Amino acid sequence: MRSLSCCLLLALALLSPSATAARKCDLQGLWRNELGSNMTLSAIDSAGTFSGSYHTAVAATNKKILVSPLQGAQQHPGAKGQPTFGFTVQWQFADSTTVFVGQCFMDHRGKETLETAWLLREEVPSRRDAWKATR
Repeated sequence: MRSLSCCLLLALALLSPSATAARKCDLQGLWRNELGSNMTLSAIDSAGTFSGSYHTAVAATNKKILVSPLQGAQQHPGAKGQPTFGFTVQWQFADSTTVFVGQCFMDHRGKETLETAWLLREEVPSRRDAWKATR
């Protein structure tokens, strides 16, 4: 009986929130979304900054879609396991820039998911047209 209770205690300790909290989202690497876009993020430095590239699968243009550079930052890179982040993509095929903000989540199986929101600003010919420049 003593060995069974010892194993049960060990199992409960391994399943406790503190054991799960030790696992952290890692933004570095290749990410794909449900629309077929993908991005590659470099290693995050000690200040939390990173760079990479974004290849979108969707665009409101007839131009050839090109891989575009991105620059970003992760909040407190060494801290909590589900960090917030933001990055900017400078589109190489359009006169626009997109900013993304989000958070990395890790489920109990270790699967990482990025939840993001974005704003795109395109160039317009005059200030009078600025109202239609942001999506």
